Amino acid sequence: MKTGWLFLRSLVFYVGYSLSMIVQSVLASVVGVFSRDMAYRICVAWCGFGVWWARIACGIRYEVTGAENIPDGACVVLSKHESAWETLFLQSLLFPSTTVLKRELLSIPFFGWALRLLNPIAINRGEPAQALKAVLRQGEERLASGRRIIIFPEGTRARPGEQLPYNVGGAMLAARTGVPLLPVSLNSGDCWPRGTMLKRPGVIQVVIGAPIDSHGTPAKVLNARARDWIEAERATMSRIATATAPLSQNM
Repeated sequence: MKTGWLFLRSLVFYVGYSLSMIVQSVLASVVGVFSRDMAYRICVAWCGFGVWWARIACGIRYEVTGAENIPDGACVVLSKHESAWETLFLQSLLFPSTTVLKRELLSIPFFGWALRLLNPIAINRGEPAQALKAVLRQGEERLASGRRIIIFPEGTRARPGEQLPYNVGGAMLAARTGVPLLPVSLNSGDCWPRGTMLKRPGVIQVVIGAPIDSHGTPAKVLNARARDWIEAERATMSRIATATAPLSQNM
């Protein structure tokens, strides 16, 4: 697909995405004065809209494998992170949930307002020790209320084929509370790459692994098990994409 057409579709996406963000942020903020729960649901609904709008404007579809592995109750989710797409999608898939994110995002006009209403665990990545304490303390509180905790252990978006170090905080939270550790792998960077506004049509694969029992297992071991599974699944996605590329180009 020609770059000019990709740019036009991406521009249309961002216009709709930005306008809808402003509307829902104002609406959720007003509603939040009366009901935090309703404001939270409005924000989650907007996340679903963002995923839908990416499909309409940019042709970005998705397939989920392993949804039956999602525990009914609280758990700690460790997910691959390649784009903003999964930050939207996982809110709906794992409802009700809480996301661990960098504190600076809360200062973004409109977007930050909505993030606050999602009741995230906001951390200062410049102070790792304090960030870990916040994840453990606030994470325990959210888990006790039945929420799923979404953590991107690489800390930032990885490029397709890139593996960044996995922070152990999420695994430590699971080990400390005894809740299952749920690994999620995906290839969103193939359609929504970092470092550019261009979005490419395609199918994002989301694979959810079997929950990992955290009882009696050291955090480092849990972290390694989740990391190895996530990265192995991501590598499989890359191999399949490479093998099918010539076929898709001839269609």
